[in-house]
Amino acid sequence: MANKINIYRGLLLGFFIFSLAAKSFSFNPSEKEGDFKDTLRADNTHAHATHAEEKFDAGKMILEHVADNHSWHLFGHTSLALPVILKTAKGLEIFSSSHFGHAGDEPYKGELYTYAVKEGSVVILDNELGTVDEIATAGLIDLSITKNVAAMLISMFLMAWIFISAANSYKNNKGKAPKGIQSVVEPIIIFVRDDVARPSIGEKKYERFMPFLLTVFFFILINNYLGLIPFFPGGVNLTGSISVAMVLAAFTLVITFIAANKHYWKHVFAMPGVPIPVLIILTPIEIIGLFLRPFVLMIRLFANITAGHIIALAFFSLIFIFGEMHAGLGIGVSVLSLVFTVFMGALELLVAFLQAYVFTLLSAIYFGAAVEEAHGHSEDHAEAHH
Repeated sequence: MANKINIYRGLLLGFFIFSLAAKSFSFNPSEKEGDFKDTLRADNTHAHATHAEEKFDAGKMILEHVADNHSWHLFGHTSLALPVILKTAKGLEIFSSSHFGHAGDEPYKGELYTYAVKEGSVVILDNELGTVDEIATAGLIDLSITKNVAAMLISMFLMAWIFISAANSYKNNKGKAPKGIQSVVEPIIIFVRDDVARPSIGEKKYERFMPFLLTVFFFILINNYLGLIPFFPGGVNLTGSISVAMVLAAFTLVITFIAANKHYWKHVFAMPGVPIPVLIILTPIEIIGLFLRPFVLMIRLFANITAGHIIALAFFSLIFIFGEMHAGLGIGVSVLSLVFTVFMGALELLVAFLQAYVFTLLSAIYFGAAVEEAHGHSEDHAEAHH
């Protein structure tokens, strides 16, 4: 019964947390200078000539894959257009990202302004000069459903289906052996409870943190594995996005501050038994440490997941790089690249689980430190009673 309650509470908490975080995953418009119209308007003949001479750019291909985008590339020249939602000074404007063209480099004349994408951000163009309108762009708020946001919504619906199915299975098969999705989810829930939450937080206080710990564990785990799938709805570097990792780490920090007891704050601002001159040096270090912990959580998740995507794509890029030198050389390198990619894929299966585990474990450790009672007080009380 307690597990079922934690599942529902975790699900509700997950929807609340990650719906608030959606704006953080979207692009923010930046102020850029220069004649953007000349960049977008190219002669067709020159474009074909440039395309013929253009070599494979591995760096561009890798960065486009790991970065967010206003469209979701599926295969070849086929992309899934996503809604562009812009709040401007003149009002709200909504249109499809397909208006920016396949490459995303074409301007679109909307009802309020003319828009274009520059360096991943939507900007407003001056209709007469064709340059970026600095003032209008500064007041632009991008609320678009980008590729990362779409992937996040898909993972949330997947989590909802998993948890609701498991809860219904508990209800319908009470007292029976687990089966179906319940048999898959139950060992993971028990693992997080018995090997992460209880040892790190304590037997009497771990239950209040289980909804968040389960939510963040399954969210990271599911999106890590979806990111390893090379086709829709996978292949998105969601947990490798710095904004996603930052929001997850920020919630760990906020929950730690809310749950912290008097002993925790006393240890931070005035550590017992430490002389005042030493506290002048030690207290600022402790305060900095409070914010370094979620920062480390953010960087660890972001760097490890992004690095995995980059390494796998780098092996694929070797095929095209050597293939441009010589066709036979490209075929030979493709065999080695395939072997290394399979090896890295197997390694990433382990890394995907480890990163979800480490993030959840460190969060539980921080929660445990925040609610830990003063040992000295308990020992003094025991001695007085004796």
